[in-house]
Amino acid sequence: QVQLVQSGGGSVQAGGSLRLSCAASGHIYTRKLIGWFRQAPGKEREGVAAIYTGGVSSTSYADSVEGRFTISQDNAKNTVYLQMNSLKPEDTAMYYCAAGGSRIITDYIMRSVATYTYWGQGTQVTVSS
Repeated sequence: QVQLVQSGGGSVQAGGSLRLSCAASGHIYTRKLIGWFRQAPGKEREGVAAIYTGGVSSTSYADSVEGRFTISQDNAKNTVYLQMNSLKPEDTAMYYCAAGGSRIITDYIMRSVATYTYWGQGTQVTVSS
């Protein structure tokens, strides 16, 4: 089992920054993919960023957040972060971190909901104009 506990988020004005944290515990060594997803009301959950922590680390970002969001990991703390800069009102959503694994690593697989087994509790991000 893997447990994911999220923190961070909140409300900010457009152009501001927030950092989300995802602390993992349990058999995390079997789940080498950590992703951040978001879901706005009435919309499907979408992958915004992901990091592969096995072997050579790699990252993947949705076009909508590329250059503004950064995913990173602190192995000592078993924590993955999502630094969100230059936030826009359209970034408003519930954000979830997730842990999963895959033998094949591609951008699509890294940011696909179906790849992930374990999910955090979610945290709200609200960006006002």
